[in-house]
Amino acid sequence: MQQSTDVSSIRLPKGMTVEGLAQARQALLQNPTPQGLLTLAQQIFEVQQYVAGERLVIDVMAAHQDNLQLLLVGADLLATYTMRYDIVVAILAKALVVMPHMSELKVFLASALVAKGDVAGGLGVFAEVMRDHPEHEQNACEHLVAALLEAGFAQASYGVLEAWMRDNKPVSAALLNNMGCVLQRLNRSEEALPWYRQALERDPQNRNVIQGYALALFKAGRFAEGLPYYRQREGMAEDTLSGYLSLPRLQKGDSLSGKNIVLYQEQGLGDALQFARYLPLLVSGGARVTLVVSAALARLFSLSFPYVRVVTYSDVVPQGEYDACLAMPDLPFVMGLEKPADILATVPYLQTDAVDVARFAALLPAVRPRIGLVWAGGQRTKPSDVLTDQRRSTTAEQMLRALTPVKAALVNLQLGPRREELAAWRGQPVCDLMDRAGDMADTAALIEGLDLVISVDTSVVHLAGALGKPVWLLSRWDGCWRWGDAGETSRWYPTMRIFRSDERSFGHVLAQMGEALEEWVATWRPGKGAQD
Repeated sequence: MQQSTDVSSIRLPKGMTVEGLAQARQALLQNPTPQGLLTLAQQIFEVQQYVAGERLVIDVMAAHQDNLQLLLVGADLLATYTMRYDIVVAILAKALVVMPHMSELKVFLASALVAKGDVAGGLGVFAEVMRDHPEHEQNACEHLVAALLEAGFAQASYGVLEAWMRDNKPVSAALLNNMGCVLQRLNRSEEALPWYRQALERDPQNRNVIQGYALALFKAGRFAEGLPYYRQREGMAEDTLSGYLSLPRLQKGDSLSGKNIVLYQEQGLGDALQFARYLPLLVSGGARVTLVVSAALARLFSLSFPYVRVVTYSDVVPQGEYDACLAMPDLPFVMGLEKPADILATVPYLQTDAVDVARFAALLPAVRPRIGLVWAGGQRTKPSDVLTDQRRSTTAEQMLRALTPVKAALVNLQLGPRREELAAWRGQPVCDLMDRAGDMADTAALIEGLDLVISVDTSVVHLAGALGKPVWLLSRWDGCWRWGDAGETSRWYPTMRIFRSDERSFGHVLAQMGEALEEWVATWRPGKGAQD
C-alpha cells in the first residue's frame, strides 16, 4: 500500500519550502521521470532525511511498476542511500528478464545480493559475469572486492586482489584503491599507503581515494602527512552553519591572539568528545572561542570549558564578528599534532556537575565494583554507516553471556533502540538508569559513580576516557584509525585497554574479555586503574 509522507515534519532541502516539497512530491508521483526522481530524492537524502527519501522512492516505484528506467533509478537510489536491498534485488531481477545480457545490471545485482546477506548467490552472479563477459571482468572484480569488504570478508577480498595482480591483469585506479582499503581494514596500514598513492597518481581528484589515504596515514600514526588529504573531505556540518563556512579556515601557525574563532562539531559525539581536549590550548593562545555543538553535548562542554561560549545548532549566533572557523576534527592538527607522541593525553579534561553525580550515585547499587556496559552503536540509516555499525556492535545477550556471572554490579549505559534488548535478558541483573539521562552531562555524572566502563567503539568510550575512568574498548576487527593497527593501549586515553577482535564475530574476543574481567574484579580495589 502506498503511504504518504508528512513533509511538514522533515528537514527541508536548501531553498525549498514545505509547500514546495509537497508539490514537487505530488507532481513526481503523477508524472514521473527518471531524472525528476533522481533530483528530488537526492535533495532529500543529502539533508539526511533518509526515511522520507526512501518513502518517496518506494512510493514512486510502486505507482509506476512498468516504467523500467524509473525502477532502475529507484534501485540505484535505494542501494546508495538505504539498506533496502530486498527491493533492489527484486527490481534488478525484473530488469534482467527484459535485458538478460546487460552485464552491468548483473554486477549491480551481485553486489546487492552480497549486501543483502546472500553471499553465495552474489558470488555466483559475479562468477557468471567474469566468465561470460570478459570485457567487463575488471569492473566485476572491482565491485566484487568492494562488496566482500563491506560485508566483512576482508581476507577474501585480499585473496581476490592478490590473484588478480598475480595473473598480471589490468589494474585500474579503483583496484589500487581497493587494495589500499583492504590492507587498512586488515590493520596493515603501512602496507596500504603505496597502493593509495598509486591510485591517486591515476585519479588525483577522487574523493574516496583521498579520504582513504588520509585515514590510512592517520591509522599508521602519520598525522602530519595525512592532514592535507583529510582537510579535503566533504564537510558534514549542519545547514545552520553554512554561513560560517565562508570564513577563513584556521590554519596551523595562525596567530590566535585577539582572534574570534567559531569552532563547530562536524561529525559524531565521539569525535567532539575526543578533540575537545585541545580547547584550552586554543584559548591559552589568546583566542575567543564560540563552540557550536549538538544539544546532547552543550551542557557538558559548558561545565568543562567555562571560558568558551557554547551554543547549539539551533541558537542564533551573530556571524559577522568572527575572524575564522574550524571543524572540531581539525583542531588537534591545527594545534600541532604531527605524530602519536604529540597527542595531548592529560585526563580528565571533562567536568561533571556535583549535584548530578550525587543524584545518580544515590540510585546506583551499593555493590562495588560497578561496571557500565554498552554493546551497540547508535542507529544509522545510510548504508555505509549501517555496515560500520554492524561491524562495531554486538548484542546485549552476547556481551552479558560472556561477562557474567561476575561479582560486581552491572549498570546499563546503552541508549537508543538497542537498549530494549535488556528486556529479554534473564541472567545477572543490570541496573538501568538511562531513562534519567537527558544529555551527555547526565551520562558523565552516571559514569563518575562507576569503577569500569566496557563498551564497543561509540561515544561512551570517549566520554569515559575523557573523564579519566578505566574503560575497556571492544574494538571491531577493522578498528577505527584512532586506535591504530595493534596494541592494547591508546595514547588518546591513558586509562583505556583495547580488546581487538580478529574476526567478524566478537565471540572469541568477548570470551577473552570475560576472563580478564573475572581477574580484574578479583583484584579490584577502590582507585584501581584499567591497566593495573
